[in-house]
Amino acid sequence: MSNYQTEVKSADGLIKEHQSPWSAINPEYVARMKLQNRFKTGLDIAKYTAAIMRKDMKDYDLDSANYTQSLGCWHGFIGQQKMIAVKKHHGTTDKRYLYLSGWMIAALRSQFGPLPDQSMHEKTSVPSLIKELYDFLKQADARELRGLFKELDDARKAGDEVSTQRIQETIDNYQTHVVPIIADIDAGFGNEEATYLLAKKMIEAGACAIQIENQVSDEKQCGHQDGKVTVPHADFLAKIRAVRYAFLELGVDDGVIVARTDSLGAGLTKQIAVTNQPGDLGDQYNSFLDCDEVDISETSNGDVVINRNGRLMKPKRLASGLFQFRQGTGEDRCVLDCITSLQNGADLLWIETSTPHVGQIGGMVKRIRDVVPDAKLVYNNSPSFNWTLNFRQQAYDLMVEAGENVSDYSRDELMDVKYDDSPLAQKADHMIQSFQKDGSKDAGIFHHLITLPTYHTTALSTDQLAKGYYGDEGMLAYVKGVQRKEIREGLACVKHQDMAGSNIGDDHKEYFSGDAALKASGEDNTMNQFD
Repeated sequence: MSNYQTEVKSADGLIKEHQSPWSAINPEYVARMKLQNRFKTGLDIAKYTAAIMRKDMKDYDLDSANYTQSLGCWHGFIGQQKMIAVKKHHGTTDKRYLYLSGWMIAALRSQFGPLPDQSMHEKTSVPSLIKELYDFLKQADARELRGLFKELDDARKAGDEVSTQRIQETIDNYQTHVVPIIADIDAGFGNEEATYLLAKKMIEAGACAIQIENQVSDEKQCGHQDGKVTVPHADFLAKIRAVRYAFLELGVDDGVIVARTDSLGAGLTKQIAVTNQPGDLGDQYNSFLDCDEVDISETSNGDVVINRNGRLMKPKRLASGLFQFRQGTGEDRCVLDCITSLQNGADLLWIETSTPHVGQIGGMVKRIRDVVPDAKLVYNNSPSFNWTLNFRQQAYDLMVEAGENVSDYSRDELMDVKYDDSPLAQKADHMIQSFQKDGSKDAGIFHHLITLPTYHTTALSTDQLAKGYYGDEGMLAYVKGVQRKEIREGLACVKHQDMAGSNIGDDHKEYFSGDAALKASGEDNTMNQFD
């Protein structure tokens, strides 16, 4: 952050150089506007946040307690409010990021209306949302700094030199709301050139970390649904290189690539990999195909056959034209994907699992770290998991394994409310509470995220408001359930005009027009009721 007085002196010198034509320009106002707009371009943001992520990755390598977290966003205001809340409740944004979810863009931001997570939405909406998120985060900076400038003016007016110095130091050491965003590029929205072009737009918008998955782009499915189809390693590595070239071309040398594998739950491939010699990556990919040994005389028109160690093998092909992998090979394919990605330019891994189980994740990470010792994961703490059921089942199984009496419980009914206050439920809740800490310590998870949190919080809060407002409570449902809580929790957005930038605009009007400025923040502004 630039020193406040240094910026004032710099502006003052520039104004004096231009003499009378600029005499009405106030150097302190110039300094304030510059500090309120620290990041001039998306590339400024990408470089700044990439350095943060690289430092955090080093911190994690030294101590797994230094894991990072984020929450998914589908609108700039949502991301802004998360970071405002983080600063308010925790005092710092250190190791807290934002996540941009392709699922949320498809469901909530597409011009086609709500869509499933199948890369059918406009790819331009991805960089647009990145820019929107950072516009709102920068506005949060401007608003908070504006408050500090007002405090500075009040301290000066009162002749309080101690407070004046303290506030100036706070301004000089101001921590921005701008944090890293891990941005979902899905499977690249096309071939490697399409991936490169979109990655450039995302980086130019501010993305320092891009997450890409090894599914077929035009067959892409949500990681928690069936029907996923993976690509051979050569195809995926080409897209990883495309993203790296995009980072390097734009000067974001510290850019972070998150390689996601869906192989654990994907049983299909669209193509047989090209292989040049036994044991190469293509051969390893093909070795997982579900095949029957055949004689050439047993083949029919259009059949595909491969040579596997001198044996003629016919991969099983579905009516869709897709080939299937052997059952039970998902974990081995997943480990191979991860090792290969890290050895070819990826920085972090994402393993999409069907349940949140530290033991399962940790087992795979151990195998990966046998080859790449500093392998680190980004993990989706997904709302697609039934966390309550999964961890009550895990707690039940642990109790059985320990020889504890479980006769009071039915494993098939563990979601029942009758168990909510039981020792088993308390054990499960404790496991959920410690999941991120345990996962980072025992399963190599550097970054924990929830992809769709505000999709669900918006649905829940809207349901409760509508239930009361359109029912017997009427306006009390809003006042008691929303506004009164905002006031008592000290939420800045209770003054929504200020949150939208009204007071910042008034400052600018005063800068530009002096005493002639027509400002909105006078005594008749109803927002004053919340002072």
